[in-house]
Amino acid sequence: MSLAIICSGGDAPGMNPAIKKFVDYVYDKGEKSYFIYDGLEGLIDNNIKEASYKDVAGIVHLGGTIIRSSRSKRFYEHKYRKQAYENLKALDIDGIVVLGGDGSFRAMEVFSSEFSINFVGIPSTIDNDIYGSEYCLGVDTSLNVIRDAIDKIRDTASSFNRAFIVEVMGRECGYLAAVSAVVSGAEICVIPEVEFDKENVQKRLKAEIDNGRRYVLAIVAEGTNKSSEIHDWIEKELGLETRVSILGHIQRGGNPTVYDRLMAFDFTIAAVDYLLAHKDSNKVVIYNKGELSFIEIEEVCSKKYVLSQKLIDSIKYLD
Repeated sequence: MSLAIICSGGDAPGMNPAIKKFVDYVYDKGEKSYFIYDGLEGLIDNNIKEASYKDVAGIVHLGGTIIRSSRSKRFYEHKYRKQAYENLKALDIDGIVVLGGDGSFRAMEVFSSEFSINFVGIPSTIDNDIYGSEYCLGVDTSLNVIRDAIDKIRDTASSFNRAFIVEVMGRECGYLAAVSAVVSGAEICVIPEVEFDKENVQKRLKAEIDNGRRYVLAIVAEGTNKSSEIHDWIEKELGLETRVSILGHIQRGGNPTVYDRLMAFDFTIAAVDYLLAHKDSNKVVIYNKGELSFIEIEEVCSKKYVLSQKLIDSIKYLD
């Protein structure tokens, strides 16, 4: 049996450990493994090559993905999906492990509805916004990158009578911002899921400033598009000189943490085992309460990830 692995959409720390485990584990099972380079674009262009253990030696500590990734507008067109399918069949590839996020899974849902394709998706996105899974590959590394940046920004913030706004990634999901705000002891957290209560926060912080507070740290999720608004509000209402730091793509890079490496191994083993045991797979492997399980791709794509009430409550305590 021949299996392939592909990375699609934004990269996430932990993809390389997953790629290494994929090749090693498939080899141990006596099967052939393939790399699909450059994501869905590479699938269309037949940039598919057989892999060996030599290709994955020394990559487990690397961020990014050695087989690269892409976003593909062409994949929206049926003729290119058909071309991709024919490329797989020409190599007798029986199943695909897909490392990606919401957009990647939606693409695979369409692909599998049109052609006889077996795949298992591994949630791989720092946004941590895949329905059904409390954890996505790469989020732990990203949170540690953010935590390190915020700690350093706090050092300089505490040296001046200033406020600092740190904008973090996450698209329409406030997970990164909420967790980062809680663990960094931020005074303000602004996420898409919760209406920001300016009046209450302003009252609290003014009282603290009157009692000697010298700086304020605000974490803002990019999906709110409110970094500039919060900047102007702090300067006007709190009277603090304010700086904005947009962390950007450093949040997607860096050496995967121990946790992301271990989870990459577990996710990949589960995905490969499922593909070897089933001929009609179109599943996503998910993680909840310490256990891995599988759900249908249709369920993942038709429903929206929601922040836990516990996490939402934790940022309310900042108010």
